[in-house]
Amino acid sequence: MTRKVLLLQPIHAEGTAILEAREDVRVVIASDASEQNLIREARDAHAILARATPVTRRIIDAAEGLCVVSRHGVGYDNVDVARLTERGIPLAIAIDANALSVAEHTLYLILALAKRGFAFDRAIHRGDFAIRESTRGMDIAGKSLLVVGFGRTGTRVAAFARAFAMSVFVYDPYIEQTAITAAGCSAVADYESILPDMDVVSLHCPLTEETRSMISRRELDAMKESAYVINCARGGIVDEPALCEALRSGSIAGAGLDVFVREPLPGDDPLLAFDNVITSPHIAGVTGEASMRMATGAARNVLAAFDGNLDPAAVVNDEVLTAPTSP
Repeated sequence: MTRKVLLLQPIHAEGTAILEAREDVRVVIASDASEQNLIREARDAHAILARATPVTRRIIDAAEGLCVVSRHGVGYDNVDVARLTERGIPLAIAIDANALSVAEHTLYLILALAKRGFAFDRAIHRGDFAIRESTRGMDIAGKSLLVVGFGRTGTRVAAFARAFAMSVFVYDPYIEQTAITAAGCSAVADYESILPDMDVVSLHCPLTEETRSMISRRELDAMKESAYVINCARGGIVDEPALCEALRSGSIAGAGLDVFVREPLPGDDPLLAFDNVITSPHIAGVTGEASMRMATGAARNVLAAFDGNLDPAAVVNDEVLTAPTSP
């Protein structure tokens, strides 16, 4: 039996090669990403490998023989997980593929803000060498960092920050707190209570109803005027209008953002009016190396699902691995 793997977008050649090396697999790249077209092309698909394109209920229901949806990365807010679970279909993610890259990008944003790197670069380009007399950077050694979320990325951010001699505090109620202290960090039961003491707050949690706008006006008002907010997780975890107001009033010193509620970010978005905000286009986890790891990880998850040995650690809705399927 030949199984069709529908790639909603092209992936790194090494990932495609893993799939094409199997004689029982036929790889098809979607001709376009419209829902109507994907519904048509998914009808005979046994696996869907998805990047940024939404995997909707209608697409899932069109694929009657679907065995797995494999995400090219770890985020899955663009996938109808509930419908997959109803049908008993696993959603697999490429665990560990981009955690290192996102962690490195987080440190880059922290350092760029603390050292005023972007401001100095702009000044040099406009011939303003005298900026060195009026603007100062900040050392991060000895400063306090709150890491929200201690998963694959958060643990790496904490380790990098400790290497820079930062004091690291961690909020993650879903893991054993001893894992935090074993990593040389301080476990926090109530993140809001320590915000006034933090120099940097960095977010590394999924976007859920619990985390949506978890950094909003109240939290921002509680922070130091010299503090920075970093978001390399998902747009929506930070309340963007509240962040704009905090930046406008000077209640925080700046922000580093790789993710936004609206993507692509419109050129007239209010966040772009601030000189103390450094942005990137949801690219933290998309280095050359990470792209290869995500593609190969996603491809291997597809084949593992076909072969019946999918790693439960890579499955978001792992309850389906033992549950009966539904129509």
